[in-house]
Amino acid sequence: MNKAELVDQIAKDAGITKAQATEALNSFTNTVINSLSGGDSVTLVGFGTFSVSERAARDGRNPQTGEVIKIKATSVPKFKAGKEFTTQVAAKKTSKK
Repeated sequence: MNKAELVDQIAKDAGITKAQATEALNSFTNTVINSLSGGDSVTLVGFGTFSVSERAARDGRNPQTGEVIKIKATSVPKFKAGKEFTTQVAAKKTSKK
């Protein structure tokens, strides 16, 4: 499912226009991004938690030359699915088989 399909489904389920659904989805994603950028995490009980993980600096290898290169430390966003979310996805996958 891509963003346009998600917007269509949100609009249909909520009984709102596609423009309103797009605005709501954009607001959600911007809020998550701003919260993570500010050092906070976003938890949706039953769904999951968006957070930031720190990756330490490390040595890597250039695959073409085999030369050792330094990879800088960085912050990366991550998502940990909640128990209810995981259970529902597994149940729906099993019922489709």
